[in-house]
Amino acid sequence: MGEGKVTVIGAGDMGHGIAELFAVNGFEVTLMDKFPGALEKARGRVAASLARMVERGKMTKEQADAALSRMKFSGDMASSAAGAMLVVEAVPESEELKKSVFRELDSVASPDAVLASNTSNIRITDLAGATSRPGRVVGMHFFNPPMVMKLVEVIPGEKTDPSAVQKTVEACGKVGRTAVQVLKDSPGFIVNRINAADTLFFCLLLDKGVATPAEVDTYARGQGLPMGPYELLDFVGIDIGADSLAYFAGALSPEYGKGVTFAKMAKAGQLGKKTGKGFYDWSSGRADIPKVEPTDKLSIMDIFALEINESVKLIEEGVATPEDIEKGVVLGMNRPFGPITVAKDLSNAEVKSKLEELATKFDCKIFAPSKSIAEGRMRDAVEGRLQPKSGTKVAAPPVQEEHTEGSGAVRLERLPGGVAKVIINRPKLNTINGQVLERLDAIVTELTADQSVRAVVFTGEGAVFCAGADLSQFFSSSVAFMDFAKKGARTLRRVSEMPKLTIAVLKGYALGGGLELALSCDVRVATEDVEIGFPELTRGLVPAWSGSQRLPKLLGISQASFLILTSERVKGRRAYEIGLVNRLVTTGDPDESAVKYATELASTQAPVAVMLAKTLLNKGSEVPMDDGLDMEAMAAGLLFATDDLREGISAFLGKRRPEFKGK
Repeated sequence: MGEGKVTVIGAGDMGHGIAELFAVNGFEVTLMDKFPGALEKARGRVAASLARMVERGKMTKEQADAALSRMKFSGDMASSAAGAMLVVEAVPESEELKKSVFRELDSVASPDAVLASNTSNIRITDLAGATSRPGRVVGMHFFNPPMVMKLVEVIPGEKTDPSAVQKTVEACGKVGRTAVQVLKDSPGFIVNRINAADTLFFCLLLDKGVATPAEVDTYARGQGLPMGPYELLDFVGIDIGADSLAYFAGALSPEYGKGVTFAKMAKAGQLGKKTGKGFYDWSSGRADIPKVEPTDKLSIMDIFALEINESVKLIEEGVATPEDIEKGVVLGMNRPFGPITVAKDLSNAEVKSKLEELATKFDCKIFAPSKSIAEGRMRDAVEGRLQPKSGTKVAAPPVQEEHTEGSGAVRLERLPGGVAKVIINRPKLNTINGQVLERLDAIVTELTADQSVRAVVFTGEGAVFCAGADLSQFFSSSVAFMDFAKKGARTLRRVSEMPKLTIAVLKGYALGGGLELALSCDVRVATEDVEIGFPELTRGLVPAWSGSQRLPKLLGISQASFLILTSERVKGRRAYEIGLVNRLVTTGDPDESAVKYATELASTQAPVAVMLAKTLLNKGSEVPMDDGLDMEAMAAGLLFATDDLREGISAFLGKRRPEFKGK
């Protein structure tokens, strides 16, 4: 049974994808377009898309057939909009064309329907003005392709009713998309506002002959980007970039009109892939990029500075929060991190200096430092301490479930029997970033002080323990990366020194930093099919969180050298045979098995004795033998005076289980 009726106006690239998305998620959908040819093409593209998902195992043929059966294709606006709870306009990015659609919808759509625009740039207030019901008009900006990209920007106009915004956010959730709410209606909203400065920059680079498209794209690919900026513009259409700059020049600042190369190319019909030629020749179906040396006239810091600057402007204007800007760029631009993360790792002075340099070099005020950066308050802005400028009216965001990466990325659960469970929660691979390390460090402090916890199980959410460090994070320099390495090593050292029994549950993958976390635990429990190894050398790195130090002590130099220098991965059974793993779980849930084992140990091992034994094991290998023997004797002397020793002897003589108090 469908979730309700949705109508999508416009059967082009975005429209047919939005319609398919709703249909796949249980909605009855009508896709409307006045051109029969567009509808037929859309029907074929939807069918082909569903077939690919079946082929890839993402849905069954029955589910695909059901989704297609929920779609209707129509050329009549009135019958298409009748009874729809949500109408999404997805016609080409022309303000007058969109207004004409809204005028027609105003006369035929249900009075309580939400009328949404998929515009990527145009102010929602301007579109809503074409109707008699501006309170029901909202922006619902999907990203291309809608079936893949997880972000939707939800934008209220100046008169939009909060209930319309909330219903739009709820609709996003029902189709599995993350809604980022823009707080104030502004051209370009979040992602495209930030991207507009980049677009202008890359246009001016060509205007001034700084570098060729191939030289810039070669540089960009060398920085790890899948596409360079000009190849990407060719792919989406140079006319899109030209139209975007023209719109911003009229709606935001005439400075956006300073770039001329894109407009000249669009006028000449050189639009990129769709015409076969733009910056590159696309006759083979892909860009034929000349092999050239990367330009040295451009740095990644140029782009970072521009995007940070636009982000700070959005914060100053009350358009969006730092958190939503970061989320929008990460999801909307398909990046591992956004400008807020980068800004927190740079100084105000270096960002300001770079912006002043760019503004002067290109004679462009858009690139000049924003007010907050000019005043040295960039960190206040990106950390949420900056108030929007006086008189700014922003919409109240709808109530959504709060999620904090720092705490949500690592969960702490207290279980019966003196056991705690620490779960890395960053599916699918549960990689470790700076926030995870901070949370692990805080948990170690918390559990160390908690006398009721005697054993701690470290595991990963789902089927994977941990596939290592998250190398997609932004590091501003080699010094910053070194600090990250030191932070990881210090945190795992604290894990190893916890005065509790610690057990790691190796499942799925235990690689790199994840294996180093496991090596920092006292006991390693593993499934037979887990993959264990150090892939660092294949990335041009070395184990940097104590792996190169702990592994030789555990296995000997020969086995450790083999595993680290060859990046060989071993399965759980082989790891058990060489002593890397202490226990194998051959059936059932490895987490449950580890918790059961931890509960048993918590009830049989004296807590003070555990603490001193761990100290002897950790420190004994670092001191001469005589000093180690002295440490042993002192530990024994300390334990002789404990209640737990007397209880242990009494329980042994009485043939009963001891009841240790940790005293």
